[in-house]
Amino acid sequence: LGVKLDSGSGRGGTGLLPRSASGEPADDYGTAGLTAKAKLSATTLHVGTLQPVIPVLMRNDSRLLPNIYRGAWLQSKDVAGLTLDLGMLDRTSYRDSSNYEEMTVFNGGLRNITFGSNTTSDEFRFAGGRYDWSPQLATSYYYGGLDGIYDQHNLSLVHVLPIGESQSFKTDLRYVRSTDDGGSNVDNDAFGALFTYKHGGHAFTGGYQHMSGDTGFAYVAGGDNALINLLQINDFGNQDERSWQVRYDYDFAAMGIPGLSLMTRYVSGDNVDRGAGASEGKTWERNTDIAYVIQSGPL
Repeated sequence: LGVKLDSGSGRGGTGLLPRSASGEPADDYGTAGLTAKAKLSATTLHVGTLQPVIPVLMRNDSRLLPNIYRGAWLQSKDVAGLTLDLGMLDRTSYRDSSNYEEMTVFNGGLRNITFGSNTTSDEFRFAGGRYDWSPQLATSYYYGGLDGIYDQHNLSLVHVLPIGESQSFKTDLRYVRSTDDGGSNVDNDAFGALFTYKHGGHAFTGGYQHMSGDTGFAYVAGGDNALINLLQINDFGNQDERSWQVRYDYDFAAMGIPGLSLMTRYVSGDNVDRGAGASEGKTWERNTDIAYVIQSGPL
C-alpha cells in the first residue's frame, strides 16, 4: 500500500504515484500478490508474483512500491557453486500502478528503438546460470527474450585477485548481445569493464562502457538492467554511447565504526547518436551516498 502525503498535478513524471487523465495523483494505491512455492532438495519452483534479480531481468525498488512480475520461475542450486534459472513471465505491474500489464522495452533517452505492429508482449522467457569456479572466480550466462520484440544473451566474468594483506584487485567484465525478434529494430552490443583496487577500508574503481549497433541497450521497461554504468538516474545505454566511471568507496570499519560506509562516483558519456546532421550527445551523472547498517537487533 502506498499513501500520498503531498503532491499535485504540477509535480509528476517521477514514476512515483498513479495519475488520472487530468494529471492529479492518486491519494493511495496498492498491489496484492501471492506466490506458491514447491521445493525438492535445493530446487525451488515459484509461481505467481515474482521479483527476480538476474542479469536479463531485474526488479526496481527505487520508488514507494517496487515493480513486480507475474509468472513461473524454477531455480536450482543442487550442484555446489552452480545456480540455474529457468522461467517465463506474462505480466508486470509498474512502480506507479496497481494493474498488471503486458511488457515492453524501455525506450527513453536516445535509444532509437522502433517497433512493428506490436509494442508489447505477454511472454518473457529466461534461462541461464552462474558458476563459482572458486571463491575468487565466477562466470555466468543468461538468455532473456521478450517474445516478438527482442532476444538477449548476457555473459559476465568476475575475478578477485588477492594482493597481500588487506589488498585485492577485482575485475568485472560484462558483454550483452541484443537483437530483434521480428517486431522491432533492436540491434545492440554492450560491453562493460570495472576494475577495483581495494586497500584496507579504501576502494578505487575505474570503469568503461561501450554501446554499438543500430540501437541503444534494450531491457524490459519498469525494471533495472545489469549495465556497469546503471546509476541512480542514467544507465548510459544510448545508441553508440561511450562512458567512463571513476568511483571511491570507504568502509569506516577500518576506523572502528562498522556499518558506516561512503560511496562517491562520477560517470561521463559521449558519442551518443542524435541523428543525421546533429552533433554528438553527451551525458554525465555524479552520486554520493553515506550509509549505515545497524549492527544488531531487528533493525
